[in-house]
Amino acid sequence: MPRIPDITENEMWIVETTLRERYGKDKDLQVVDTDIRLHSSDRELTECPAFYWEDNQCHFIVVKTGEKRYRCQFFFRVHQQYGTGVDEYDDLAQCLVSLLQAQADHVREQQISQE
Repeated sequence: MPRIPDITENEMWIVETTLRERYGKDKDLQVVDTDIRLHSSDRELTECPAFYWEDNQCHFIVVKTGEKRYRCQFFFRVHQQYGTGVDEYDDLAQCLVSLLQAQADHVREQQISQE
């Protein structure tokens, strides 16, 4: 089972700064561990560090899957999980911006459909 590198101070700074810019304040950002399949063919789960935060009943997670490798998704409930359409990013800032934009677009589409 591959060893995924821990989250670095630089990665933490990128996430904190990006979230502060997006929300206009600091978010309660947590560093957590999660078990995922790195490849769809994997039988074993790999423990990976991840960033987790919430906003307006929406949950966000960015999982570090390797050196400069990230996956992301947001969800409202377990059965309402969404991504960006990109399986994995090699740039954390791009991953975050894409995730935040996908979530904002989703919320806007939901609001329009309810009008």
